[in-house]
Amino acid sequence: MAVLLKRLLHPGRPLAALGRPVGRREASLGIDPGAAVRVRFAPSPTGFLHLGGLRTALYNYIFAKKHQGSFILRLEDTDQTRLVPGAAENIEDMLEWAGIPPDESPRRGGPAGPYLQSQRLELYAQATQALLKAGAAYPCFCSPQRLELLKREALRNHQTPRYDNRCRNLSPGQVAQKLAKDPKPAIRFRLDEEAPAFQDLVYGWSRHDVASVEGDPVILKSDGFPTYHLACVVDDHHMGISHVLRGSEWLVSTSKHLLLYRALGWPPPHFAHLPLLLNKDGSKLSKRQGDIFLEHFAAAGFLPDALLDIITNCGSGFAENQMGRTLSELITQFDLTRITCHSALLDLEKLPEFNRLHLRRLVSCETQRRRLAGKLQALVEEAFGSQLQDRDVLDPAYVERIILLRQGHICRLQDLVSPAHSYLWTRPAVGRAQLGAISEKVDVIAKRVLGLLEGTGSSLTQDVLNGELKKLSEGLEGTKHSNVMKLLRMALSGQPQGPPVAEMMVSLGPKEVRERIQKVLSS
Repeated sequence: MAVLLKRLLHPGRPLAALGRPVGRREASLGIDPGAAVRVRFAPSPTGFLHLGGLRTALYNYIFAKKHQGSFILRLEDTDQTRLVPGAAENIEDMLEWAGIPPDESPRRGGPAGPYLQSQRLELYAQATQALLKAGAAYPCFCSPQRLELLKREALRNHQTPRYDNRCRNLSPGQVAQKLAKDPKPAIRFRLDEEAPAFQDLVYGWSRHDVASVEGDPVILKSDGFPTYHLACVVDDHHMGISHVLRGSEWLVSTSKHLLLYRALGWPPPHFAHLPLLLNKDGSKLSKRQGDIFLEHFAAAGFLPDALLDIITNCGSGFAENQMGRTLSELITQFDLTRITCHSALLDLEKLPEFNRLHLRRLVSCETQRRRLAGKLQALVEEAFGSQLQDRDVLDPAYVERIILLRQGHICRLQDLVSPAHSYLWTRPAVGRAQLGAISEKVDVIAKRVLGLLEGTGSSLTQDVLNGELKKLSEGLEGTKHSNVMKLLRMALSGQPQGPPVAEMMVSLGPKEVRERIQKVLSS
């Protein structure tokens, strides 16, 4: 009887949603056997791609790839007044740079195109006509001035601004009369029905009675462009989207979207709303921060895998919280049912350490190491250019040797062209007075090092050199080993601090070390 009563009182709601609080639950993924998984990332090209957008795109991408599905890029460019020149190209460029390219997009095309909403206006017009014909929508002739007055009045009374549905009950005659004066009115959707409950794959059962808190929403503007609510429903239907993974800020709007699906007679996709990505202090990521755009990270030498790693590491969706995951490991280990409702706190101060891990992994692969050497050659040319006294430093074998010796000590390839590493590419100008201030035995030390180089030839290793340099110091009465190292470091690099002297010597090679030491003797 109780079940029957609930059915009679709430005919549109699933039984599981009745009599229980809205909350998190272990959900099935809603993947129908034999049905294709199709997800979309649908940003607005009103700005360049930033970390928040990258995270949404990444979760869509790894979900699609885990289930042999398709990842679609759709650009929601219906707000023509806010478009940023170059933003559309930047979004797709940065997805490709990050290693998560779309399967279908404005650039790549695909079976469900076009992938720019501004090129799909006919579809929105057709859906609007269907809603008008069914009585689920109506034309609104209210002027912007009237709507602004309603908003101000509500705010003055400390109320949430909402449309008063004035045009909802106009008679056919009144509508015809107004159409004669204003042939292109906005179209509003009737929020008559009780919003259905739905099972979000992250937040569990949810329902928002939108009709009680807001007026009928505009779905088609007078310029023929749709609002977000109509456009995303129409596009997700026509593109065959099976799962909508988007930010939790859209959770409240989902009930409205489900009413549109019902009015149009279309089955809705499954929804999974992702908790927000925030700064480590809990504040929102802001485009005004400047350093959250992917272009900034790419230009600064951070690796795509390091960014993908840190934005998933600080959140949820994985059995274990670990550093150093590659994209293929993210796909394998991702589990949508493990995403929690808690916001992810991003600590960008840890990014250099993430980058160090991923850089070492690349260095360990010969093919990738060669690519890194090519990039480092370009960085050296750019940083030093005409200052290069000897262009042999651009030799691939030398550049690779530097990368191998310095891996683990650097976070980015760019670190190798910083002032601290300039000695690797240019010869320092060191005065004899500088060396004499460290030790009076400059000539003795220099000659012994030259003798050491003659005796060992090109078979120098760090371990051998460390032993030989220790012996050399022991043979100098009244001179500390630490002073010998300071003098040699200054002679080789022009710097009082830096890597171990033995590593410097192996990096530079016997020929270059010999030249720099001989320069000391002749100065």
